[in-house]
Amino acid sequence: MFAIIKTGGKQIKVQQGDEIYVEKLNLEEGQQVLFNEVLMIDSVVGNPFIKGAIVSGTIVKQGKEKKLRVVRYHPKKNVNKIYGHRQPYTKVKIDELSLNGVLTSKPKSTIKKEVSSLEAVTKKPTTVAEPTTVAKPTTVAKPATAAKPATAAKPATAAKPATAAKPATAAKPATAAKPKTAAKPKTAAKPATAAKKPTTKKDEK
Repeated sequence: MFAIIKTGGKQIKVQQGDEIYVEKLNLEEGQQVLFNEVLMIDSVVGNPFIKGAIVSGTIVKQGKEKKLRVVRYHPKKNVNKIYGHRQPYTKVKIDELSLNGVLTSKPKSTIKKEVSSLEAVTKKPTTVAEPTTVAKPTTVAKPATAAKPATAAKPATAAKPATAAKPATAAKPATAAKPKTAAKPKTAAKPATAAKKPTTKKDEK
């Protein structure tokens, strides 16, 4: 006996006892899950689903797949980014297939919920008595401080004697004027040299 169910946008063929991996379901491990979107059970085909048909399963594990390396690249746009992604999944074990919606096995509940409900019944919150506040001792008034005696006035300092005036310095004698240097005699003008006549070849003959 087999069935085709729809979950997470996918159609999966299942049989009793199969363990399938589906998109993440918001349930804890050990809880029961019911798939009511059944497209086909054996030779019965739905339109699109079979009314009243149910496939029950138990959550085995909640996990993530292996990391994928995603590259985002736009040429000539300075966009080059690499990041990873792990797709979450839920592992489900198929317990029973029912065409009319009646399940023979009772729905399973999580152990965590049973423990928490028992603890809530058995344990009662104990109230702790608040400590009594102790009255603070009254503060004693401080004695008034005695007035300080007035300080005696300081005697006036004697006036300093005036310093004697310094004698004026004697005036320096004026320096004698330097005698002027005698004027140099002018040099006699040189006699003009007689102009030499150029000798021609005719004169030599």
